[in-house]
Amino acid sequence: MSRALRLTQLLQLLRRHRRPVAGQALADALGISLRTLYRDIETLREQGADLSGEAGVGYLLAPSDTLPPLTLPPAEIDALVLGLRWVAARTEPALAEAARDALARIAHVLPAARREALRDSGLRVGPSRAGSKVPPARLQAVREAVGSQQRLKFGYEDAQGQRTERTVWPFALGYFDEVPMLAAWCEGREDFRHFRLDRIRQVRVLEDRYLVPRATLLRRWQKAQGIAPDWLDRS
Repeated sequence: MSRALRLTQLLQLLRRHRRPVAGQALADALGISLRTLYRDIETLREQGADLSGEAGVGYLLAPSDTLPPLTLPPAEIDALVLGLRWVAARTEPALAEAARDALARIAHVLPAARREALRDSGLRVGPSRAGSKVPPARLQAVREAVGSQQRLKFGYEDAQGQRTERTVWPFALGYFDEVPMLAAWCEGREDFRHFRLDRIRQVRVLEDRYLVPRATLLRRWQKAQGIAPDWLDRS
């Protein structure tokens, strides 16, 4: 492994954690000695990485709005291309445009050879068999309510055509091939509920935010459903 690639992988390891990571754990993950790790930490700091911590305490990478020059292995380039192309093909226009912008931003900071590999990737996303049944404006409104932790009010039709009025706390939106699904805390049922977006009618985003943090709702829902946290949730 080249040193440049090792430094990139060290940055990636640090990005996966929101708490300080022990130097020995980082060294073991990279297959290097602690002495080499300490040198790599200092190199990243000299290159502008906002790294806090020290030996015996652990290291934490501060979030940043800027992208440093990237060196990505082929498998990570494939994952980026495929994932962002899926978003561009299967979501509403605002999020699709964001995916295309993200791909262009990442391409801009890649070395020339890796940039060409990203642009020339043979991985493509095929058309959905189900097609879109949800108006883009509805999908965008629900997605933004999840992000801003705002209450939603809407009419909902179940599989038998029965309609009810719901006021919910939306905390997760699942993009399935058939139809997106909203996970939310329902005020009327006082429990977690799942809603197909193609059965939602007359969505209103209420001005007030719900009272429980979205992260707390997400953890409670995962526990209730027996869903294991993904790598972002575990870090």
